[in-house]
Amino acid sequence: METREPSTAGPLLRDWRRRRKLSQLDLSLLADTSARHLSYMETGRARPSREMLLRLSAALDIPLRERNTLLLAGGYAPAYRESSPDDAYMASVSSALETVLATHEPYPAVVVDRLWNVVRGNSAMSVLMEGVPAHLSEPRPNVFRLALHPEGLAARLVNLGEVRELFLDRLLHQVNTTADADLRSLYEEVSRYPAPGQSDADTGPADGPNPIRVPLRLRTPFGELALFSTMATFGAPADVTLSELAIELFYPLDGFTADTLRALAPAPSKNSAAPENVFP
Repeated sequence: METREPSTAGPLLRDWRRRRKLSQLDLSLLADTSARHLSYMETGRARPSREMLLRLSAALDIPLRERNTLLLAGGYAPAYRESSPDDAYMASVSSALETVLATHEPYPAVVVDRLWNVVRGNSAMSVLMEGVPAHLSEPRPNVFRLALHPEGLAARLVNLGEVRELFLDRLLHQVNTTADADLRSLYEEVSRYPAPGQSDADTGPADGPNPIRVPLRLRTPFGELALFSTMATFGAPADVTLSELAIELFYPLDGFTADTLRALAPAPSKNSAAPENVFP
């Protein structure tokens, strides 16, 4: 049900436009409106319609969660549902996620939410989680805390300096793109974790050409494993939760890593329809 409270969407629109580094003319052309009308909406002289806010949100590539916030500021009901991943409504999505995790064995794979908290993972993730203390794995592991906390993977990363720089750059870019206050807090936390000192400097890249600029090079009891990852998201989501889910798939960068992960993989069970979830 729509309300008729005074619109406060104008300042939000202006902030998003500036965040995207667009002029009023640029945005008006993208949203098929006039620069004058856009100026009036930003200053509160004109009240944007629900349809106009949705059109501007699409032109600005605003995340669905923030599109709902913009609609509420404009006095309208949210346009996008926010579900739990365990809702019956999301059953087809959950099934797809389990299939991806299962078929990626024996290589690690995780599903993460917008804050990079691990929603679920496959059994091969146990190789990366080995030795991680409970306070980093419960109630839900967070990818950035796992990777950069001195008691997490940071203690076993051969190239910690490179990984730390890459992860912090990636997270800061996401903060600036989404304007998410929770992501900002996460960045401020993990950026304060100790950086490697001179004695902990990276040992340099592995021998030979490397197609991946910064792989994960991890010390394990089985030898040094080299991994890279890809990210997958859902196309054309209409649900806030779905729009914020991502699948990170890890792959071996060399033959030794591939052979080791295959050797460590548990024997497949004929009765198991889904991968073992290694997280709470």
